[in-house]
Amino acid sequence: MSFKAAAIQMCSGVDPERNAAYMARLVREAAAAGAIYVQTPEMTGALQRDRQAMRAVLRGEGDDLILREGRNLAAALGIYMHIGSTAIARDDGKIANRGFLIGPDGDIICRYDKIHMFDVDLDNGESWRESSAYQPGSEARIASLPFGELGFTICYDVRFPELFRRQAVNGAQVISVPAAFTRQTGEAHWEVLLRARAIENGVFIVAAAQAGRHEDGRETFGHSMIVDPWGRVLAEAGPTGEAVVLAEIDVGAVKAAHQRIPNLANAREFSLEKIAGPGSAGG
Repeated sequence: MSFKAAAIQMCSGVDPERNAAYMARLVREAAAAGAIYVQTPEMTGALQRDRQAMRAVLRGEGDDLILREGRNLAAALGIYMHIGSTAIARDDGKIANRGFLIGPDGDIICRYDKIHMFDVDLDNGESWRESSAYQPGSEARIASLPFGELGFTICYDVRFPELFRRQAVNGAQVISVPAAFTRQTGEAHWEVLLRARAIENGVFIVAAAQAGRHEDGRETFGHSMIVDPWGRVLAEAGPTGEAVVLAEIDVGAVKAAHQRIPNLANAREFSLEKIAGPGSAGG
């Protein structure tokens, strides 16, 4: 079965209300072009480095503006609306970096909380401690949809191939990677990581990204893209500016890729033994 997918590229600011209107305009453009699955980037609702200011606009699911707008759009346009992620206040007082898949009736089909936290110190002096604000998730998710099996990841998750492999082994045909990759890490690794995850698992990758210089001062890499199971980039946006990236996805290509390179079927369990050589610490 084939369907048209869209990856929405944004440059989200600090105001969720403005971002909701921004998102709605691009989602409507994608639906008008025939997309029935539309994905937005990580932190669609707001990119805000000031923790106090972020908490001031933070809401639970029942009151979140981005989620409400996403549900309204899905129902109005008859599409599967995937909010790549937004910050959500949890009942325990912590924050979730949470993605939502919404059906054409406006109901939430699936939630996914980002599992791997971006805690790094970059060469250019940037330091990020996502775990200082967010509670990591602990469950991978696959949603069974009329057009295929959809797996979920968010941004930094792309560096953990075991998450993608687990989903592929369990039937995922398309895996989502909404992101807000930094410009520095994106220039080095964004495309090669997405293509690698597609090739090694024989799946489609849909990756909606944040792009450009944001109100809070950060700079994200952009290059939203859709990749096929053979690692070919079907569609790609530029490094800055908004975009609607569209591609036709034929999930039959997943089975064909697995037949050509049956690495999932050929995988074997194995043990690992570390051998101490002469003069080593263990020898």
